[in-house]
Parts: sequence; C-alpha cells; structure tokens
Amino acid sequence: MKIGILTGGGDCPGLNAVIRAVVRKGVFHYEDEFVGFLEGWRGLIEDQSMPLDLDAVSGILPRGGTILRTSRTNPSKRPDGFDRCMATIQKHKIDAMIAIGGDDTLSVAQKLHEKGVKVVGVPKTIDNDLGGTDYTFGFDTACNIVCEAIDRVHTTAEAHNRVMVVEVMGRDAGWIALYSGIAGGADVILIPERPFDVDKVAESIRQRHERGRYFSIVVVAEGAKFATGAGAPVVQDMGKDEFGHAKLGGIANTLAREIESRTKFETRAVVLGHIQRGGSPSAFDRVLATRYGLGAIDMVHRSEFGCMAALRANKIVSITLKEAISKNRVVDNEMIEIVDGLFEEIGEVAGK
Repeated sequence: MKIGILTGGGDCPGLNAVIRAVVRKGVFHYEDEFVGFLEGWRGLIEDQSMPLDLDAVSGILPRGGTILRTSRTNPSKRPDGFDRCMATIQKHKIDAMIAIGGDDTLSVAQKLHEKGVKVVGVPKTIDNDLGGTDYTFGFDTACNIVCEAIDRVHTTAEAHNRVMVVEVMGRDAGWIALYSGIAGGADVILIPERPFDVDKVAESIRQRHERGRYFSIVVVAEGAKFATGAGAPVVQDMGKDEFGHAKLGGIANTLAREIESRTKFETRAVVLGHIQRGGSPSAFDRVLATRYGLGAIDMVHRSEFGCMAALRANKIVSITLKEAISKNRVVDNEMIEIVDGLFEEIGEVAGK
C-alpha cells in the first residue's frame, strides 16, 4: 500500500517516534510505501510532501518536534480546502492516510473519512485531554519538564521568602498542572475544571506562612479561571487560531499581582510556555508513541478506517474517531480528591 502520514496541531515530544514506528513496520512487515505531507493539513491543501523511507526515519526516535513539521491549518477555513486535500491524495495515489494529532486534527480526519478517504488517527495532545484514550504521548515529558522547573523554583523561592506562581499548559484540562504539581510538591494547584476563589488561595498561603513556611509554590494551568471572572480564562489577545481557539496565557502574572496585593508577600510569576513542548521525549513517551505507531499501521491493514489507535488498560485498541473527538477528557473527581487530601490541613485550595 501507499500510505500518507501527517502531523497536525501543536508539536510535542514523541511525534517522530510514531512516524518511525509506522514506517519501519510498514516497510519490514507489509512492504508499504510512505509519503509524508508537510505542516499538517496544509501539506495536503498545498501539495507539499516528502518521501518517507527507512533512511528518512533513521535516528529520529529521540528527537523532539516532527520531521514533517506541523501547523494548525483547518481545511474548512480555506477555499475548496477539502476538495484540494482529496485531489492531492488522488494525485499521489495514496491508499490510506495516517493523521497524528489532537481533536482538531482528528476532526478534519473524520470529515475526510465521511467523504470517502481511508484514514486512521493517532492521538496527540500534550494536555492529555483527548477522549477515548488513557494517555497521550508528550504528556509524560511535559510533566517531567515542569516538575524539574518546580524543583528549581523551590530553591529560589525559599531563599527569598517568595511566592512563586508557575503557569503551565492546559487549555481545558488540568492534567499537567495536577501531575506536575503533585510531583513537584506545589502548595496550591489550580486547574480549569474548577474556577478558584483568589481570596481562598491568598488565605491558604497566609496560613502556610503563619506556620513558619515563608515561601509557597502555586501551579496554575493556563486555562484556569477566576471564580469572579464569569468563567472566562485569561487570554493573550483577542485573536483566535483557525479552529477558533483563543490564545491563552497571562494568568500567572495576573494571579501573582492578586496574591501579592492580598498577602503583601513578594510574588513572582514563571511562565514555562513552549519549554514544555521542546526537547527529547521521555522513555515512557518514546515507548507509548512507538506502540501507537505500530497500532496505527496494523489498523490500516485491518481496514479499520475512520478509527483511532487508543490506549486502554495498557492495551492499544481501536476506537472510532467520532468517539475520540466527542468530548475532552478532563480531570476526574478521583484525581481532584487526591489534591484535596494533600491540602486538607490548610483548607480549600485547589479551586474549591
């Protein structure tokens, strides 16, 4: 078979491991031929591609980013976008497509599937919020990076008796904030799932200082919301990407000002931003991404089109794209209760 591959949406560690696994098993076990389309769906719209063979994927396992590059291109926002995608597929005589991406990329894959394109999805989101799968690759690496940053922030916060507010990724789900906050020993964890009362946050920090702990670490997801802000997240500007997402960012600076004004403790903000996306994937993500890639190429040859490879109970299974994109996977009550348990002695902290 001749198979096309693309990576869409934001980059994250592990993308190259997926590409490598697909190509290696496709060549060694199925004698497939591969074409890589560049910069996500833009590669199909504008017919930009590169051959993918064993030489092309040699040595890419530990590399971050994606050799195919990526973008947030939405064919429905372009004139004749879907028709141009299908024309490119026909031109290259592609028998099947493998789309690696999050809910936006996979929503486009679903629309192409409805138009008759044979497509298989691979879940990719650093936020770990894609429905239907237990974990997405890139999430573990991001948590490790954030945890290391929190460890470093701890020492400078303690040295200067400061409150440090660390902003991490997490538009609609607080998985990175939750996991890294627990692992890094944060004193307050704020997530999008529960709007928070800044007065209670300030009071919990004040109580901590009264017990003789003269510094505090607050971890906040970029999509976390003030309870008094009409449920709206803090945004960088009013612009949106092609899938209608606002450009989030800035909550750490806003929150730091609010904490300092209430507590009179010196408070600084640290925004990790794209540092979370960069660099080499962790061992866990390399293995998980490889498993997804192997599962995806097997699904192609089992004709399981309109489906996505998913991790459930540590097994790679096939689910429909419709199920995968139907809703975001948000932090559940069981995980929230873990955070509440850690902060019982100082009251309601994590967004309660």
